[in-house]
Amino acid sequence: MLTRTIAIHYVRAALRGARRRGHDVTPVLAAAGISESLLEDDRARVTAEQYTHLIQALWDQLDDELMGFGPKPSKRGTFQTMCLLAVHCPDLGAALRRGLDFYDLLDSRPAMALVENGTDTYRLELDLSDADDPDHFLAESLLVLWHRFSSWLIGRRIPLRRVDFSYPEPPHGGEYHLIFGCPLGFEAQATALAFDTRFLRMPVVQDEGALHRYLRGSPAELLSRRDYGANTAGLVRRILGNGITGGLPEVAARLGVSAPTLRRKLAAEGTSFREVREQLLRDQAVASLVRGGESVEELALRLGFSEASAFHRAFKRWTGSSPGTYRAAGQ
Repeated sequence: MLTRTIAIHYVRAALRGARRRGHDVTPVLAAAGISESLLEDDRARVTAEQYTHLIQALWDQLDDELMGFGPKPSKRGTFQTMCLLAVHCPDLGAALRRGLDFYDLLDSRPAMALVENGTDTYRLELDLSDADDPDHFLAESLLVLWHRFSSWLIGRRIPLRRVDFSYPEPPHGGEYHLIFGCPLGFEAQATALAFDTRFLRMPVVQDEGALHRYLRGSPAELLSRRDYGANTAGLVRRILGNGITGGLPEVAARLGVSAPTLRRKLAAEGTSFREVREQLLRDQAVASLVRGGESVEELALRLGFSEASAFHRAFKRWTGSSPGTYRAAGQ
């Protein structure tokens, strides 16, 4: 499984808008299969599927695609209408401009702009000064949403040159590297994605039929699928996730570099081979326990643990909870 699990911070942040409006979030959590007990531990994780169901349930309850964080509600169907307008454009630049023009017509929209930044770079800038977004949940979600939708339109991932944030690095800033996979800047003049200008000239390769299939789980799916895999850590994770056994030297050989070079590349990204492998094991374990159908003993053996007790200790260290808690939540 290559899709990453989602930090419990994003679940708590997503619920804030509903709670602020006086809604009972217990049914929302139940619809997503998320145990309320997980909200109490900062290390807890949920699967992408659970997070997708959570966002969709919040949309249904609030009838607001901004989930209570925007200056005004954005009714269900707004994003879909924008997508229908964008998918008929000849290239990505035209699609983005048409989509942003559409949102400019709405009172509920966050202010966004496509800004030229030098001769070979554009920035998609976001202004949420009118939003009530203390956890920066809406800002992060919109950045991810527009990046992934843009990549889908042209049929290839757009590598980001940089992502800037107008606020200081938050306590959950460690997740940003996993989300964006590029250099980050905080306390910048504006919150923005930066990418090469050449991508704006690339043709839109999707059509309306493909869009209908794509929108079945979107944009909740867009917000939850965060494994970009373009940096060294992502490549290592992909190799290990494909069932390759062995340590750092074996993975380095598959990447065509020496073990010391791979170690230096991972360190430059703020991680290590051991950390990448443990994150992958954690995500696989969480997904299996939520999905069910596999005993804890079978899971421990599949993940390479010599005995179930060692897996219990590792899982408690990773998530703050026992495997049984996650298995019960899945049931």
